[in-house]
Amino acid sequence: MAVERLSNLAHAIGGIVNIDKNSPQGDEVAIAVMGPTGVGKTSFINLVSGSNLRVGRNLVSCTSVVQVEPPFLLDGRAVTLIDTPGFDDTNRSDADILKQIAAFLATTYQNGKKLAGVIYIHRISDVRMGGISTRNFRMFRQLCGESTLKNVVIVTNMWGEVSREVGEAREAELASDDRFFKPVLDQGAKLLRHDNTTESAQAILHYIFGNQPLSLRIQRELVDQKKDISQTAAGEELNRAFAEQMKRHREELATLQQEMRDAIREKDEQAKKELLAETKKLQAEMARVENDSKRLVSDYAKQQAELQKRMTDQAEEAKRAVEKADREYQNRMKELEDHWRNSSQADKSEMNRQFSELQQKYEHTQQLYKNSSSSGGGFFSNLGRALDGLFGL
Repeated sequence: MAVERLSNLAHAIGGIVNIDKNSPQGDEVAIAVMGPTGVGKTSFINLVSGSNLRVGRNLVSCTSVVQVEPPFLLDGRAVTLIDTPGFDDTNRSDADILKQIAAFLATTYQNGKKLAGVIYIHRISDVRMGGISTRNFRMFRQLCGESTLKNVVIVTNMWGEVSREVGEAREAELASDDRFFKPVLDQGAKLLRHDNTTESAQAILHYIFGNQPLSLRIQRELVDQKKDISQTAAGEELNRAFAEQMKRHREELATLQQEMRDAIREKDEQAKKELLAETKKLQAEMARVENDSKRLVSDYAKQQAELQKRMTDQAEEAKRAVEKADREYQNRMKELEDHWRNSSQADKSEMNRQFSELQQKYEHTQQLYKNSSSSGGGFFSNLGRALDGLFGL
């Protein structure tokens, strides 16, 4: 009976913190993966990490919140990948996306964590770098800032969807045109290809392993300079985009109103009906853009405070779990000492073996808690869970 209870206790202590003796505890590397919706960010992460994040197969985005993957080992390094939604998300406004990413980055920086690198993914299969891609990349640049670009890797993928000649021509244009990637490459960013193999993805991570972790511009703006999110470079870029949208919509509305006056004068009822429907649709879009602009600043401070509270609560919960395991361990050890004295020699031999195993598991539990409180892997995972609870759909 004593041997059985000892085995059960070892299992229970292991289960409290999901013990894995092969879990990453060496050098840790955190890397954010960014880019427009549908470019393959999640697929890249799943491929290189062996994860199973949901991948979008249509026009609807599956990554609407920042997702933090559990650390995985690559050449002795514990790698944490952060999957981010694009600024063209089908479920979230651009203002909400910026607040999410800003909250994540500010919280990591406040807790002394920096990214070793940022991966920006672009499809080489795209015929041109259109409005959505251009807008996403402008926001990306403002988030990073010029001084961090040397830690940026621009990854082109989907090479299997174009001929080598076409792909290389597009790659050359992207690298040499000031409208595209040339300015960031001139500042030290790297342009690499991903051919959809694990080896290719790992090679990209290996390149980042050599980086010295740096803070991003938006981290310094929000934490060091105490700026409001709307005053950051990314916030100003987003507000500029909102202003451009509103200007276009006002011009479109003025045109519709003139056409409506013409239709009324000509008593064209069908035209009036169609123009009225178009006008209502445009006014609804204008209201959405105006609302998005207001939402950029309305809830950020509150959400940031809530995020910090969630992380504190999770840390306390983990601490209580380990303290409970410690109490159970001490109580059971006292029981086992009493049983050991009254056991046969054969039972004592088996109990000694399991006692040694229990001691190792207990020490490992304590070490995991210590690491999760201070290390990058545990911190980023806790932050990911807090973000999911705060922003999750």
